[in-house]
Amino acid sequence: MKTISKQLVEKFNELLAPCRVCPRECGVDRIKGELGSCGAGLEPEISSYHRHFGEEPPLVGLHGSGTIFLTHCNLHCVYCQNYEISQLGMGRKTTLEGLARMMLRLQELGCHNINLVTPTPWVPQVVAALAMAQDQGLALPVVYNCGGYEAVPTLRLLEGIVDIYMPDIKYADNAFAARYSGADDYWDVVRPALKEMHRQVGDLVVEKGIARKGLLIRHLVLPDNIAGTRQCFEFISRELSKTTTVNVMAQYYPTFRAGQHAALNRRITTQEYRRALEESRRLGLDAGFRQTIDTIFREIVPEWTDDLKDTPGP
Repeated sequence: MKTISKQLVEKFNELLAPCRVCPRECGVDRIKGELGSCGAGLEPEISSYHRHFGEEPPLVGLHGSGTIFLTHCNLHCVYCQNYEISQLGMGRKTTLEGLARMMLRLQELGCHNINLVTPTPWVPQVVAALAMAQDQGLALPVVYNCGGYEAVPTLRLLEGIVDIYMPDIKYADNAFAARYSGADDYWDVVRPALKEMHRQVGDLVVEKGIARKGLLIRHLVLPDNIAGTRQCFEFISRELSKTTTVNVMAQYYPTFRAGQHAALNRRITTQEYRRALEESRRLGLDAGFRQTIDTIFREIVPEWTDDLKDTPGP
C-alpha cells in the first residue's frame, strides 16, 4: 500500500458531494448527511470486525483474514446472504479514528490482511481511515471485497492503495441484474471495472500460501443459469487473463426476498454446478478454487443422497 497523502484523501472526499462514489452517481450531499441509494451517509457504519477463517485459503492462512464488515451496499440483491448488513442497515456508526483502530487491532491479532467487505459506499471514509492507520504502523495488504458494481474513476484513485481486489461477477445480462439486484447496467459496468482492477494489480500473487497482491474474482452459480456463467467466464478468459483466479461458488440458497421470485426459490443442483466447472475448464480458467461437490452439497443440502444429486432442492 502506497503512502496516502492528505491531498489524495481530499480528492476522495470530493466524491461525497454530490455523491459519485459508485456508478449510481446519486448526487446527494453526503457531507450534510444525506443518504444515497445505498443508504450510506457521512459517518462510516460497521457491522463487525474480526479474524475470519471462512474466506479463500490464501487470504486466511494460519491467522485469519482481518475482516471488517461495512454496512450498506450499492447493489440491492434479493438473495443477499448478508442482507441484515447490506440491505437492512445492521451496524453502528463509528469515527474515522475508530475505523483506523479496528484495522490496527486486526494487525495486532496477526491477520494476514485487512479485508474490507462491501467497501464501495464508503471508499472516501475507508481511505481516510487507512491513512490514519498507516501513520500508526499499518502495513498489511488491503483487500477490496466488493460486488463488482464499481465506478472506474473511483477505482483509478484507489491505485496503489488496494493490494487485492476481490470482486464478484454476478451477471452477464442486464435484465437479470435489474430484476434481482436493482442494477440495470451491471454487465456494462462490471466489465470495465474488472479490467481496471486487473490493470492495477494483475493476476493473484501467492507467496508461501498467502495472497500478497492481485485479482481474485468470485462467481456465484445461480439457478437456471441466471448468472450467465459461460459469458462471465468467456469475458474473464478473453479480456483479462486465462490465469485469472476465479472462485466458482456453489453455496447459493434462497434467503431474504428470494422466495418472492420463482426462479430463485431453490438451491442449485449438482448438475448446474458441474456445468459451471466444465465451462471454466473449457476456457482454461484453472487457477481458481473449486468446491468438492459431495462436500459442498452435503453441507448445504443435509438430506442429500445419490438419488437426489441432480434434482432441485426444496
